[in-house]
Amino acid sequence: MSFARRHHPLGAPRRPRAALLALALGAALGGLAPTSVVAAPATAKVDIAYEEFTLPNGLRVIVHTDRKAPIVAVNIWYHVGSKDEPAGRSGFAHLFEHLMFNGSENHRGEFFEPFELVGATDMNGTTNSDRTNYFENVPTTALDMALWMESDRMGHLLGAIDQKTLDEQRGVVQNEKRQGENQPYGQVWEKLSQAMYPKGHPYHHTTIGSMSDLNAASLEDVKNWFRTWYGPNNAVLVLAGDIDVKTAKEKVARYFGDIPASPSMAQPKVDVARRSENTREVMQDKVPQTRVYRVWNVAEVGTVDNDRLQLFSQILGGSQSSRLDKRLLHEEKLVDSVGTDMETQQLGSNFIITANVKQGVDPAKVEAIIDEELKKLVAEGPSAAELAQAKTMFRAGFVRGIERIGGFGGKADALASCAVYETDPGCFRKSLANVADSSAEQLKAVGGQWLGAGSHTLVVQPGARTALAEEPSQTPTPLTLPAADPKYTTTASDVDRSKGVQVPSQFPELKFPQLQRATLKNGTKLILAERRGLPVVQMSYEFKGGSASDIELGRQPGQGATLGAASFAMGMLDEGAGDLGALDFANRAESLGARLGAGAAIDGSNASLSALKENLDASVGLFATMLRQPRFDQKEIDRVKATWIAGIQQEKARPNGAAQRVLPPLLYGAGHPYAIPFSGTGTEASIQALSRDNLVAYQRTWLRPEDATLIVVGDTTLKEIVPLLDKHFGDWKGEGEATAATAIPEVARPAKPRVFLIDQPGAVQATILAGELVPSTKDAGAVKLDIANSVLGGEFSSRLNMNLREDKHWAYGAYSFSSGAIGQRPWIAFAPVQIDKTADSLKELQREIGDYVTGKKPPTAAEVSKIQATEIRGLPGAYETSAAVMGTIGGIVRYGRPDDYVFQRKAEIEGLTPAQVAEAAKTIDANALTWVVVGDLKQIEQPIRALNVGEVQVVDADGKAAGGN
Repeated sequence: MSFARRHHPLGAPRRPRAALLALALGAALGGLAPTSVVAAPATAKVDIAYEEFTLPNGLRVIVHTDRKAPIVAVNIWYHVGSKDEPAGRSGFAHLFEHLMFNGSENHRGEFFEPFELVGATDMNGTTNSDRTNYFENVPTTALDMALWMESDRMGHLLGAIDQKTLDEQRGVVQNEKRQGENQPYGQVWEKLSQAMYPKGHPYHHTTIGSMSDLNAASLEDVKNWFRTWYGPNNAVLVLAGDIDVKTAKEKVARYFGDIPASPSMAQPKVDVARRSENTREVMQDKVPQTRVYRVWNVAEVGTVDNDRLQLFSQILGGSQSSRLDKRLLHEEKLVDSVGTDMETQQLGSNFIITANVKQGVDPAKVEAIIDEELKKLVAEGPSAAELAQAKTMFRAGFVRGIERIGGFGGKADALASCAVYETDPGCFRKSLANVADSSAEQLKAVGGQWLGAGSHTLVVQPGARTALAEEPSQTPTPLTLPAADPKYTTTASDVDRSKGVQVPSQFPELKFPQLQRATLKNGTKLILAERRGLPVVQMSYEFKGGSASDIELGRQPGQGATLGAASFAMGMLDEGAGDLGALDFANRAESLGARLGAGAAIDGSNASLSALKENLDASVGLFATMLRQPRFDQKEIDRVKATWIAGIQQEKARPNGAAQRVLPPLLYGAGHPYAIPFSGTGTEASIQALSRDNLVAYQRTWLRPEDATLIVVGDTTLKEIVPLLDKHFGDWKGEGEATAATAIPEVARPAKPRVFLIDQPGAVQATILAGELVPSTKDAGAVKLDIANSVLGGEFSSRLNMNLREDKHWAYGAYSFSSGAIGQRPWIAFAPVQIDKTADSLKELQREIGDYVTGKKPPTAAEVSKIQATEIRGLPGAYETSAAVMGTIGGIVRYGRPDDYVFQRKAEIEGLTPAQVAEAAKTIDANALTWVVVGDLKQIEQPIRALNVGEVQVVDADGKAAGGN
């Protein structure tokens, strides 16, 4: 459950520029308009076919049939968001999203529980300025249950909302707000909303609202909000997947037909709120580097100008080949990242430019170049090559986005978004046509019309964070609800809701693609899983090595300190290869609509390709060049180093990032191959010390085709793909003798608990992690331990989350997990909690873990049965996407599993007993936990010390004793 700022019905390609850690993990930047346009074969037609109908009560239903998996996406959008909130009640839409997950009159309990029992996937809800949505993918046999649940909270909710429920979810939402504000740059969106829109405009306040307004919400306020907006005539229901319109009509009428319509409330008028003057503001925050935001109010969703501005954004700063990247990142080297984005909204959109300024650089210089490049693009327009490349990337993003039927950005989302905002479920066709038909002159015109005077610049500088002042909550103007429109009528239903929700007893069987095998001429083992229906082929070349090998590389003669070498070397592969420098390589990939990348995990590395079928040969050729002939140009190494180091600093500035950097060395001990930050990014010093020789040594040591496996998933066959791969990779050979895999020594657990504190002055939350080493992913008991963990903290309704979120409402979420590793793997429990409840929360985590693993409160039969149901019944929907299939095959390769592993795992889970799960839970020792807590020590240190959990030490974000060297 979350609030969302943006909606992109087309799934247009966007780069999340604020997350510099992504850069540190290997995403390469680059960009320059190509000198020539790659001629592409005829493109495959891509569409989302649909049918629709409307019930007499006004509920609009859209149906898309996709039989690739026995699942149905249920996606319901209510046309209400924060724009509709009266003055004094900001945050209501998002608060109500949470309340609607808390049960209904005929299902008194967590909304998630029945869905966990049927193995629902991609289940969540979000709120933004314009709409609220709820969605889940369910096995086909559970569609009736899903429709019962959704209709019960639409038509039968008010009796389930009491003061206790309101107080509980208000606390959860307030912790979600604290969690956002506690991040670096976390106050920006509130500042920008207030600056871009005048008081009284529906977009002047943020979706999550103010603390004072949330505190002022009364039970009657909340109930009136529901009566106003949550009727069937204000909703769109999309059913996508293993469903047809005949079945949909019967089922939807049965469950929703008797729900009366709500009042027909008018939507606010479109008000772009164009600004006539440029303004600016400077603020301080606890951030590692200065960030510049420049924002314009631009055309609303559903306009040709909006579509063209998205294309303009792609060319200016939205991709690896953008003008701003070329100028600021590659040539001038003034930023660590820069990019553009379109926040598309109903009443008016935002065009946003964001730049992370290198330390020591004057932000004014960066701002001047942004302005210069923008004006140049507006004056001259894009080149033919830039325009063609941007169109290809736009279409490729849409093609990849609609592989999924549900979840964030899938087919159901695209149909619902179009229906809500433009009344036409197929509006994506018009937008695709607008983009395809756009000319350079039209982009010049749209840029000139919207991106001139009227921008607001916000500069966030490193400094002390000041809490944002809130205005006192005001009493809203009383609202007298009009009667519902008499044109809406109800139909009789034979559903007896007094029986409660009925969970089905029959479920679809698990299907997993047959793994076809071959061996390439270069010795690489090939695994193919055919997937039809989308003209895309994905590949992952799986190599040994990984971050654990950093220590071995450092022991080679002349190599020196190499922490982070694996991730850095893999991240450099697409920074130029063969005859193509970094910029030309990026342009070539984008002109093909291909996505190439590489990275390192703890025990191995991989290089990936996602190619449009129409450009498969050329894309594989570029992929081969990347792997076989990386350039490792010194100037690109120097550039990426600077960006990488900035990413590490951003990582350390985030509470969770700092904790996850510090915890592994504490668990494994200095000198262990796994005693590295979980991100694999290394340290500022180790990255600065890396040489070209280090990178070449890593590549030659570990990127060896004869020791590798190439996984291919998508629209191809062995007959087609093997000759193509042999054409580009067949004569590739490794150099020198193969290196043995890194030895991973066993580590003893500490004799008693330990507590490490990291200071974050002024924090409004504390981030708590508890970690411990458990046996390898390859251990015979790994599956049992995973199920034992799920009971404790692996699901929404697991013990940790039910305690700290739903019962105490001290946290937005509390969970536990264990990541994969060939050696001992880390088990971690975590919870970001409100600062004044830090010690209490730690105590509760300690108690919950201790009671569970010692057998004082062992897993119940009901808990084990629920987790078994979630795991097993969710399998038919778990492999909907090629990426999910590829990830599972990657695990089969890395951990030496049999080809039928998914079926063996299913059988093992089905046969588990509560006694076996209880025994597996004993793997965790509550008296050997290592705790890491990040927060304001002035508020949390003494209460934590008073708990006497274990020896307390204060360390910095590098894990060094505070004040030490």
